[in-house]
Parts: sequence; C-alpha cells; structure tokens
Amino acid sequence: MRHWDTSANACRPSTRVKSGKMAQWALVGVLALAGISPRAAAPAGAQEDPELRAVVQQAIGEAQCFADKYDSAVWFTLMEPKLRRYVRDQDERLQILQTVYCETHRGGATLLPPGLVMAVLDVESGFNRWAVSSAGAVGLMQVMPFWPERLGMRRYELTHIEPNLHMGCAILRFYLDNERRDVRKALERYNGSIGHRDYPDRVIVRWTTYWRGADDLGRGPIKTS
Repeated sequence: MRHWDTSANACRPSTRVKSGKMAQWALVGVLALAGISPRAAAPAGAQEDPELRAVVQQAIGEAQCFADKYDSAVWFTLMEPKLRRYVRDQDERLQILQTVYCETHRGGATLLPPGLVMAVLDVESGFNRWAVSSAGAVGLMQVMPFWPERLGMRRYELTHIEPNLHMGCAILRFYLDNERRDVRKALERYNGSIGHRDYPDRVIVRWTTYWRGADDLGRGPIKTS
C-alpha cells in the first residue's frame, strides 16, 4: 500500500526526485544519441514488492551454475539458431543462452520455463542489453533502476547480461510462485500492468510459438489462461 505525505512539505519538489529524474533522462538521451531506442515504459510501482529484495539478493549471491552438459547442449542447439536473428554477436548469444539455462535450472528453486524467459526477453527488450524504457527500466529483462542501489551495485551493471538475467529471473520466479504458477498474473505483476492483458498476451504468444522448446514440455503445471 502506498502512503501519501499530507504535510505542508508534500507539495515541495524533492531534490532527490529531481536529480533521479535528471539522471534517468540523461541516460535515455545518451542511448538515443547512440541510436538505441527507449522501450515502452513500465508503469510506476513495477517490481516494487518489499519481499523481492531478499529474493534478488540471493539470486545474485548464488549465481554459479552447475548445468547438465547434455541437456544444456540440447538447449543451445534448439535456441541458438532462433536467437541468431536478434543477436549477431556469437559470444553474446552464447552468454545469453548459458545464463538463461542456468537461471531456469537453479537447484532447489521452483520451475521457471526457459522458453518463457526467452519470450520475456523478446518482448521486453528485443534482446538488446542497452535498451532503456522511459520509466528507466534497463537491459534485457528491463530491470527497474533502483535494484543496483539496493544491492550495492552500479546502475550500469544492468546493461551486463548476467546480473540483469539474475535479477530479472529471480523477480519473475517470485511472481510465478506468488501467483500459484499463473503465468498471466505473474507477467502482469512483473510488468506492473495488473488487470491489463496486452503485455501477458504478447509474451505468451511468443512463448507458445517462436520460443517453445523441448525442455519446456512436461515440467510442471503452468496456467496461461
């Protein structure tokens, strides 16, 4: 629940808010000069749940992956040709695929379908790690810019593949768990667009068509309706 300040000072502009907004728009401006288009804005309040801090902190602290070599090879073989149309650099493609595989196969964690994550990346950023929304969300999974500060990191680290995916996948898994595996509701919360079908519809269509892969099948109950 949001608490509103009804004091006399509430109408005065906050220096912190001003400087934060200036920094946010400066970053958008720099990226625009570099030919990078800002993404659509996530609504205010996206990814703001208080319980998320511990979840994301744990994901960053346990980033090491012990992947099954056979399964990960199958995953790469299935997904690499599809990703090639979005990401030209081979090393970057490999890093994205390796990190997505690791994040969706975390030991002891609940199911996070790899194809769903790829669909979120597709819709959120088009696999452009430099993407910035007008709300300031950054990188592949459009992670909100307050996360680095809360975790003792630098904001520019959100443009790096691994930390962005660690955070984004942790947030998405949290919402899936809290919404009892209802993908549509989890995606609405991830995007901050509760009650609006457009965003989850776009992600689910991409997941169930272009990004549907063999290791998405038969891995637990997922509701998409």
